[in-house]
Amino acid sequence: MEAVSLPDEAAFLAFEAECRAEQGWLSRYSREGLSVWVRARPPGEDLALHRLKGCIEMPDVPAETAYDVLHDTEYRKKWDANVIETHEIARLSDSADVGYYSWKCPKPLRNRDVVTLRSWRVLDKSYVILNFSVKHPKYPPRKDLVRAVSILAGYLVEPTGTNGCRLTYLAQVDPKGSLPKWVVNKASQYLAPKMMKKMHKACLKYPSWKQNHKASLKPWLHPEQNELPTMALSDLCLQHASSLENIDESGLMETKEEKGDTSGSEN
Repeated sequence: MEAVSLPDEAAFLAFEAECRAEQGWLSRYSREGLSVWVRARPPGEDLALHRLKGCIEMPDVPAETAYDVLHDTEYRKKWDANVIETHEIARLSDSADVGYYSWKCPKPLRNRDVVTLRSWRVLDKSYVILNFSVKHPKYPPRKDLVRAVSILAGYLVEPTGTNGCRLTYLAQVDPKGSLPKWVVNKASQYLAPKMMKKMHKACLKYPSWKQNHKASLKPWLHPEQNELPTMALSDLCLQHASSLENIDESGLMETKEEKGDTSGSEN
């Protein structure tokens, strides 16, 4: 039951520096202002999951708009086709909360969910959002979903040009289940560009959508608007990937293969 603490200034600065760093990162995709890199696990870590970084140039999206889109869970339900459920659970401070997110996975895999502590800060006109998995007493793992673990994930939004921004996404997430780690690493590299492009489109449509959906309500900018119940950090504890069961999904895979293969040939 490891105690939880909010990220301090040093944590935000370290995350920002890693988003901008080039050394130690290997390019996996680079096209039309969108790039994806991977970094193998740092020495001493026992996880075989890569750390992934994606960056997209959005010359037609102000940094303030991108920041709003990343926070607005109601809008997330509009543009994210994979979302099943997403909402904030409780307020931890003026710039931190704990939330829930569940999403669809391609069949025959089970859908996933995650409970995370999210914290945000403005650093020299740049916006930083960090999140990591926590255990919440009222949100234990569900039988119908696989509980994933965000080891570290977040965004850096930097203004560029006269009215544009650069959005960087950095994450190390364990989806758990029975997926081999090399499959997770490959899939993440493939899916990251698609996610970044969808986010760009969502940012372009956000101003007109927000005008018709509580235009002035932005509790991430105006803490006095936040009506979430408050909770103490001591009621949470860190969620480690090693403490969750790896639910076996191989039976689902085998069932699908048996139904689809009528030739009797061996793999």
